[in-house]
Amino acid sequence: QVQLVESGGGLVQPGGSLRLSCAASGSISSIYAMGWYRRAPGQQRVLVAAITSGGSTNYADFVKGRCTISRDNSKNTVTLQMNSLKPAGTDVYFCNADGRTRLGPEYGNWGQGRQIPVSS
Repeated sequence: QVQLVESGGGLVQPGGSLRLSCAASGSISSIYAMGWYRRAPGQQRVLVAAITSGGSTNYADFVKGRCTISRDNSKNTVTLQMNSLKPAGTDVYFCNADGRTRLGPEYGNWGQGRQIPVSS
């Protein structure tokens, strides 16, 4: 099984920056795509950014130009750097990854989520 553990974040002021990291562990032979999703209060979880094992990236329109996703394939980690955060309630950011273990491919693995309040 692929386990995902998120770290980073905390209270962010409007206009501030956010940096989140996620590490995948388990009986992993390879990690395919990794990404970050966000769930705003009362809303569904939506994609923020994703990155393939080859480094191709995809960003949601609402973060383009102020967000960078990167990964370290040797460590099975993915990092999200987001700038100019807008005032909001407490959003929850989730790490997501698809990978392969000794048991076969595993898709749709999720971390526990990190609560990120954006408030002054």
